[in-house]
Amino acid sequence: MKFLGRYIGSHKKVIIAFILFCFVFLIVFYFYDLPIMAVLYPIIICIFIGLTFFIYDFCRAYVKHKYLLIINSQIEYINDISLNTETQDDIDYKRIVFNLQERLKKLEGTMNSRYSDMMDYYTIWVHQIKTPIASIKLNLENNNSELSKLLSNDLFRIEQYVEMVLCYLRLNSESTDYIIKEYDLDTIIKSSVKKFASQFIHKKTKLNYCPINISVITDEKWLSFVFEQIISNALKYTQRGSISIYLENPKTLCISDTGIGIAKEDLPRIFEKGYTGYNGRSNKKASGIGLYLCKRICNNLGHTISVESCIDKGTTIKINFEQEILETE
Repeated sequence: MKFLGRYIGSHKKVIIAFILFCFVFLIVFYFYDLPIMAVLYPIIICIFIGLTFFIYDFCRAYVKHKYLLIINSQIEYINDISLNTETQDDIDYKRIVFNLQERLKKLEGTMNSRYSDMMDYYTIWVHQIKTPIASIKLNLENNNSELSKLLSNDLFRIEQYVEMVLCYLRLNSESTDYIIKEYDLDTIIKSSVKKFASQFIHKKTKLNYCPINISVITDEKWLSFVFEQIISNALKYTQRGSISIYLENPKTLCISDTGIGIAKEDLPRIFEKGYTGYNGRSNKKASGIGLYLCKRICNNLGHTISVESCIDKGTTIKINFEQEILETE
């Protein structure tokens, strides 16, 4: 009905002209005093012919409309749009679409080239910055002073930020280096927790963890990044208390802390890119990228990640490893 209304609206000039011609026809026959049937008969024939052309043209326009709707719904998969160019308007519109496609291809090529250059630059930068970081780390390990321990913790955070940059670049690239197979979850957890041993000791934060003894289908490197981000956040926002790592059925890993918690109104948005929430803004420690990357990685790996939290009571991050179908190498 909407299309019919729009069609009539676009042809209203022709319809009005047809009605005016019929009216002129009646006036002429009236002035010549012709019999009423001699007037009505040609009018009925004209109306019949007009309706026939109207229905025919409406059906053709409707078919074209449905075809264009199909093209619009699949536009990203269509390289060439084939339309019947029966009118000059069709020819002009097709020429416009073609020119826009060509311009879009050129723009896409330019943007891909710029993005590739940017990726190359930051990838090189990340690998170059790791060299002085490793050198500083080695020098600090040879010094057992309190200052060196503080600097080591700061350096560790710098390493995390560098890894975050590299992870962000790889996630947005066309190719990834996933190695999906079955891993022992305890091995990945222990490796991730070990990196934060000095911070646990420095902050006097207790770790509650017992072996989970399950295997999961995942990628070790990317899942380790997720664990490290979650543990880092837990340590960052837990001034005193403990961090617990345990398993909930069915196959859900929980990483829980007794930190400052997350406001209820912030919970629906904490996985959005750049969103820090009230506590993140007040402490000026959050970038709004860590949990966003965790969400992206978990989605790519087929895991689900969720959060439960209460202000001044703590936060629990849950990762569900149940998967219906996932190919392994």
